Amino acid sequence: MKEEKVILVDINDEPIGLMEKIEAHQHALLHRAFSVFILNEKNEIMLQQRAAHKYHSPLLWTNTCCSHQRPGETNLNAGKRRLMEEMGFVAELKELFHFIYKAPFDNGLTEHELDHVMIGYYNEEPNINREEVESWKWMKIEDVKEDMIVNPDIYTVWFKIIFDEFYHYLESHKL
Repeated sequence: MKEEKVILVDINDEPIGLMEKIEAHQHALLHRAFSVFILNEKNEIMLQQRAAHKYHSPLLWTNTCCSHQRPGETNLNAGKRRLMEEMGFVAELKELFHFIYKAPFDNGLTEHELDHVMIGYYNEEPNINREEVESWKWMKIEDVKEDMIVNPDIYTVWFKIIFDEFYHYLESHKL
């Protein structure tokens, strides 16, 4: 399979080029990304556990799905595409906000992303893609917050950063 390219951007989210995903992570270059949070009617977040063979952060828990937009693809379409590819369902998504973060991994790679954070709602069980996802679970937002303090090593580096931004957004906005 051909390596996927990411869209390099400036701090205003203006595209400045394309680069192989692994190379962008090796050089910690700012690129466009998205993170999807799926909630159910009980206000629980659907978390996924990354597959064991992933080249970074294997078996760690994270938000419902996240990835990178493709050239010419809208943020919402990218979120829906990846939600189907990883979790096996489609939901209507709404973009909440975006922000820039930088997160180094223990394998020498670094995420440096302008991340578009989206929310959607779904009440069924996903049909997970075992190539991407090891497991999944519903978890109350407050329980995630508390568990990250008690068990920080079971969560992806970026999820801890993104969840904090998401949590503060929920505190100050009515959805």
